[in-house]
Amino acid sequence: MEQRALNISPIILIKEINKLIKSLLNNKALGLDSILNKVFKVVTLIIIKNLIEVTSSCFINRIILNSFKKSIIIILRKKEKKSLLGSYRLITLKNTLVKVLKKYIANIMSKATEKHKLFP
Repeated sequence: MEQRALNISPIILIKEINKLIKSLLNNKALGLDSILNKVFKVVTLIIIKNLIEVTSSCFINRIILNSFKKSIIIILRKKEKKSLLGSYRLITLKNTLVKVLKKYIANIMSKATEKHKLFP
């Protein structure tokens, strides 16, 4: 099987991140950082350049912060019977920035798979 280099830049684009931050829904559960999405949107307008620099540096140097590795899984019961497995759903609480970066990386991977025709 042929191997191809994808040449994905570790430099994060402010325009892309801003778009993803704006897409965060306001009425969601708090992440592990206890920052409301609504507040995160406002604060990032002020610190976006610094945030991008630090995050890009982490990507370039292959550093994953401990706070990025943590999450909490919560089991929620729906209104159906307690005894049915389908009566429960899981939600994962993560750091708010992790949610944004996860979407950013997923978008890069999606574009790369399309560009290089990695899936039939």
